Amino acid sequence: MKTAGIDGCRLGWVFISFDSGEEEYKILESNEQLKEIFEAYDRIFIDMPIGLEDEEYTRDCDRLLRKELGADYAPSVFSPPIRPALEAPTYAEANMTSFEYTEKKLSLQAWNITPKIKLIDDLLRADSTLKEKVLESHPELLFQKLNGGMIFQKKNLKKGIRHRLELIRAEEMLADDFFREIKEEYRRSDVGEDDIVDAMALAYYAKKSVVEGIRTIPEQVEYDSEGLPKAVHYV
Repeated sequence: MKTAGIDGCRLGWVFISFDSGEEEYKILESNEQLKEIFEAYDRIFIDMPIGLEDEEYTRDCDRLLRKELGADYAPSVFSPPIRPALEAPTYAEANMTSFEYTEKKLSLQAWNITPKIKLIDDLLRADSTLKEKVLESHPELLFQKLNGGMIFQKKNLKKGIRHRLELIRAEEMLADDFFREIKEEYRRSDVGEDDIVDAMALAYYAKKSVVEGIRTIPEQVEYDSEGLPKAVHYV
């Protein structure tokens, strides 16, 4: 089974695979490149909301994930746009739609990645075979599990990045090389250090899931009106 992790970045997407003998990384700068990866791999953990609500502001999986992460890391989980707001051409219109249905406005953080959410949504709805392959996950949850249940340093700090890289390095010998090479090839404004370590965590756990299986938040997976799972996957 071919596995990979993908995290969004300003330039596009950070793709990493730790499959034995086929380890690689790529920065995907086009929608077509992302589609090709989706089709070529059997299991992908991606840090991007997939299943969306139609009228509720917060998905149950996000509420439960915040609780799992604890107060310090709960802010790393934000509520994605509801499906009716996904097509809005401007932030103002998305806000109006969100407020009409939920009486709450869409956060700017959620709006900033709405184009990426919409792209994933379009790809998964257009090809039903991708629904079982491309799975929503969350790097902070994965790092928490990797560190025995607690993360001590936030990733917006240098020591937080180092801490996460050390955790991955202990499991994947190429982590340092990938991290250094991506930093040398791309400007930090295009690909952030946190994007790299997040993609590594996603890739490591996608590979790990083949042997150890997948768990979800919530345990009983719910599906949205388009048949996409509203769940966070982990090992």
